[in-house]
Amino acid sequence: MKFNPFVTSDRSKDRKKHFNAPSHIRRKIVSFPLSKELRQKYNVRSMPIRKDEEVQVVRGYYEGRNIYIEWVQHEKANGITVHLGIHPSKVVITRLKLDKDYKKIVEQKAKSRQVGKEKGKYKEKTIEKRQE
Repeated sequence: MKFNPFVTSDRSKDRKKHFNAPSHIRRKIVSFPLSKELRQKYNVRSMPIRKDEEVQVVRGYYEGRNIYIEWVQHEKANGITVHLGIHPSKVVITRLKLDKDYKKIVEQKAKSRQVGKEKGKYKEKTIEKRQE
């Protein structure tokens, strides 16, 4: 059931919006979660995927395989190779390709995540003032 009158429930309109999305929204669509090791190392939960990064499939038919993000291809029985679409929710990034711009994005996301942890927390001084 639709509750928000400003959001469409029409499938064709939703697909059109998805595939014609501008780049700043498409970046969020193609963001993949990081592996546990990378998540602890960089203090970031997910990143937009790029070419030459390595991901591991965690669910589905190709579960357990490590794949390099360039082209994921499969050879059919008649010899034709076809590209496979793998959804971001089914993979985790296991190796990042870091350059100066990507490092800047990682640092920015980690910084904003750190600010979010402190947000809404009461300091001891403010608690003492309220009790007085």
